[in-house]
Amino acid sequence: MGMLLSATEIVVVCFGTRSVPATDCLLRHTECACCSTAGDPPLLLSMTGFGEAHRQRDDCAVAVEMRTINSKYFKLAMRCGEGYSVLEPQIEQIVRQSIKRGTVQVNLRVDRRRHAEDFQIDADVLNGYRKQLQAICSGWGSSEPPRLDALLMLPGVVNEDPRTSADAEHDWPLVQETLAAALTNMAKMREDEGRAMAADLIANCTTIANELTAIETRAPQVADSYRQRLTERLNKILADYQFSLQPGDLVREVSMYAERADISEETVRLRSHLEQLAGFLTADESTGRKLEFLTQEMFRETNTMGSKSNDVQIARHVIEIKAAIERMREMIQNVE
Repeated sequence: MGMLLSATEIVVVCFGTRSVPATDCLLRHTECACCSTAGDPPLLLSMTGFGEAHRQRDDCAVAVEMRTINSKYFKLAMRCGEGYSVLEPQIEQIVRQSIKRGTVQVNLRVDRRRHAEDFQIDADVLNGYRKQLQAICSGWGSSEPPRLDALLMLPGVVNEDPRTSADAEHDWPLVQETLAAALTNMAKMREDEGRAMAADLIANCTTIANELTAIETRAPQVADSYRQRLTERLNKILADYQFSLQPGDLVREVSMYAERADISEETVRLRSHLEQLAGFLTADESTGRKLEFLTQEMFRETNTMGSKSNDVQIARHVIEIKAAIERMREMIQNVE
């Protein structure tokens, strides 16, 4: 662990961000979460997840289903039975502790075991309905009495004891316990998907680092290649008119071209962005928004390199970097 990494190892392991001993590297050669296949992957959380939980106590049964989808901001959409909407502020407070952004759908269902004592038949209302129907049947010449089951379905005949109706505050401890269990189950799914996304991001970062190394190797040769092409072209043209090319004019033209095509600042900044990205991947919390902004900057630096270099070989590497960044940007859209 104390030995220095070779240039190739640094590119593959640490995205080419620094030449330091492996023990001091932000992403260690064998122990780092990002670089080691044996270690734990970086902490990324997917904004897509599902979790459910069921709890029962005495005569009350609670079921909670939760779904999350990607969104720039946090939004809670809750569905619950009558009388339980008052719990939405408490539920949102708990959910916000685990989920920073994304659209969260919470379905809360509370069922109670019913007993005959929970309902009362209003005899006066029932008798009133019966008399009215008998009078109507007599007018029609029908002797068939009104059916009792039909009368019981009429409004006001059967009343629920108010003492057995939904009591959200009384049921809150059980609802809270069920909600916490559903959040735990959903967090596992989000973490599993986050690990897969982290592995994909690391693979793309390695691709970018390798292509960037190739660009840095090619960049010093661009001016020499231009000078050689320009000298051959001018000598061929001037030979027909018996003129000779002055070295000073050639040096001045090549110097101007080299200054315009210099991409050293862009390569340094892009490699710095890779180092920042490595830090985000090993952060203690998911950093989806920061990753979005960082990939935007990486794409901008890559575009500048492509427009300034005016070299076919560098252009090929730039295309590969752009493709890798675009894959990362699509993936990061689903990172919390």
